[in-house]
Amino acid sequence: MSEHVPEVRSSLDRRRAGILLHPTSLPGCAPEGALGNEAHRFIDFLAACGFTVWQVLPLNQPHEGGSPYQCMSVHAGHTGLICLNTLRQQGWLDAEASNLVESGQRDPFSSPVLQAAWRGFQHQADTAAQAAFTAFKTTHQSWLEDYVLYLGLKATHDRAPWWDWPVPLRDREPQALAAARRQLADDLEQYRFEQFLFHEQWHAVKQYANQRGILLFGDMPIFVACDSADVWSHRSLFDLNDQGHPNHVAGVPPDYFSATGQRWGNPHYRWDNMAADGFAWWIERLGAALEMVDLIRIDHFRGFEAYWSIPADEATAINGHWVPAPGRDLFAALKARFGALPLVAEDLGVITPAVEALRDDNGLPGMKILQFAFTGGNTNPYLPHRHRDNAVVYTGTHDNDTTLGWFNDCDEGLRAQVMEYLGHPTEAMPWPLVRCALASVARLAILPMQDILALDGRHRMNVPGTCEGSNWSWRFDWHQVPPGLAEDMHRMLTLYGRC
Repeated sequence: MSEHVPEVRSSLDRRRAGILLHPTSLPGCAPEGALGNEAHRFIDFLAACGFTVWQVLPLNQPHEGGSPYQCMSVHAGHTGLICLNTLRQQGWLDAEASNLVESGQRDPFSSPVLQAAWRGFQHQADTAAQAAFTAFKTTHQSWLEDYVLYLGLKATHDRAPWWDWPVPLRDREPQALAAARRQLADDLEQYRFEQFLFHEQWHAVKQYANQRGILLFGDMPIFVACDSADVWSHRSLFDLNDQGHPNHVAGVPPDYFSATGQRWGNPHYRWDNMAADGFAWWIERLGAALEMVDLIRIDHFRGFEAYWSIPADEATAINGHWVPAPGRDLFAALKARFGALPLVAEDLGVITPAVEALRDDNGLPGMKILQFAFTGGNTNPYLPHRHRDNAVVYTGTHDNDTTLGWFNDCDEGLRAQVMEYLGHPTEAMPWPLVRCALASVARLAILPMQDILALDGRHRMNVPGTCEGSNWSWRFDWHQVPPGLAEDMHRMLTLYGRC
């Protein structure tokens, strides 16, 4: 991890509003990449509207399927976001190389266009750029070297998971790793360069956003993918058997929504080993994340108090059990290192008093989802009259339908109840729920981009528990932004004290 410690302060210091939009949903994404003009244009749009927060999903390199919650590393960036136009402007991609642009998603293992950019960098980059690349490799060595070797070995073994590699590589025998580094030296330098590009372009986006008064709000899944550089290189920190397979996996128990619960399949941590070295892995992870964003949502926060442990040979989550987690000790170590933690607890679902105490004792805001508010009577904690100021209110999240799609799918009785609670507004959905979020006492209100574009359920980002279809692939187009929307949003944010 870098020796630089970013300044940490509370980001819920006043009433704010923001937009939820993952960079893959920007118009310029795949195959051109979005971390250039499109990201800057979106930031300009946010500023014109009066928004001061841009929330994204995890920015790491996803596996096939594109889920940002199942990634190859908790540190490595999504190379499919690298803006090729920026590389052309830097002189590292010539006209001939530009013709190599891949169709569809950019291959993280072998990208001809990024390989061409690496050749161009070697011949055209000035001294300052070369020095920046060298400094990047030195600063990020603690995770970068394991990641590029993981990626190179995965590519040479038909992209098989690391536990199916030859035993000397699977078990990280020093001689085998040294031989692999020599054999794959050119590929590893290519992968280092691609990570350098991502980090340089993302930091340029962050700097531009901060200059325009906009905070970047990131997302950190509590668990990591078993097939990842992190698990392969830190096996002692995860609950694995001698072959590298999980003994127990993560998920949630059966509930109202699923009779069999959810079996996510992520390996659990060996919290005893993490505690033994003062939670160094978590300190490095959070420190790196705070260099990328200003505020972080912790997904499945309740897992820091107790987690649902499922025997790995179980097909469903039914036969799991709760296991206590050392959340208090972990957050004490994080606060000792960073001071006040700019974190938001994803505290959705059935949350116990112990989880609420862990959240509140650390001063962390929770989440309020308006689409969840209108069932269960007037004590539903998501109803606006139940909100508190240290919270983040959403119309819906990336896992929900769009607000218009949700409302259209409500039965007649629920729609009537929603409209009565909202005072029988004359505006069409989703605007009554958007206003409801903005009027909440919660200091931060987040609106999915689909909602301010008034898009229906065909434009949702993800359907949880499904692998088929168009999950994670939604993109908007600037033609969908109606004339005058920025002015209308600015007036609305001003009205509700969030501008």
